[in-house]
Amino acid sequence: MTQWIEDPDGGRDRGPRAILRAWYEVLTRPRRFFDAGVAPADQAPGLFFLVAVVLVEETSRYLLVADAAPVVSGQQLLGAVLALALTAFIVAPVALHLFVAVQTVLLWPFVEERAGVSETVQVMAYATAPCALAGIPIPELRVACAAYGAVLLAVGMSVVHDAPLSRIVPAVALPAAFGFGYAFRGFGALTAVLAGDGALAALVG
Repeated sequence: MTQWIEDPDGGRDRGPRAILRAWYEVLTRPRRFFDAGVAPADQAPGLFFLVAVVLVEETSRYLLVADAAPVVSGQQLLGAVLALALTAFIVAPVALHLFVAVQTVLLWPFVEERAGVSETVQVMAYATAPCALAGIPIPELRVACAAYGAVLLAVGMSVVHDAPLSRIVPAVALPAAFGFGYAFRGFGALTAVLAGDGALAALVG
């Protein structure tokens, strides 16, 4: 893990293999990953990771959920490609930085000695790892993805900002709710699960 993180030529590997390795590490050993895998002033790998997660999630949703992809000029494929590009390369990075701004403000009352904004960006990006599977139209799976993403966000913030979870959890509650509950449709999936409604499950896709 350390060898991957610290490239002697400067910077970190941003290729597909590095993204897959980061995805596996953050899901299976989150504390170790956030301790070794988050570096000051090195946001790019986290942004690449987020883009990859959103691309996988939205692609699977468009393929598996009927009429999920928009239609442009009568062509669903064109609509899907344009929507993927817009969502992954513009909406997701912009939304991430908006969430980070809110998260930074919310951390102030709870954590006195904080790490930099760059570390917060990386934690929020890597915490989306479970949501690569959230495009699969199984409400229970989507709820699990959103819930584990929220857990990873709390754990990551606790590690990089060196603060106990008792202080971190209230600070991350709002960003987690909006990010995983709304952006990744966790709340809609939870509603479908509680209602036990297959038709509703299709709608939240």
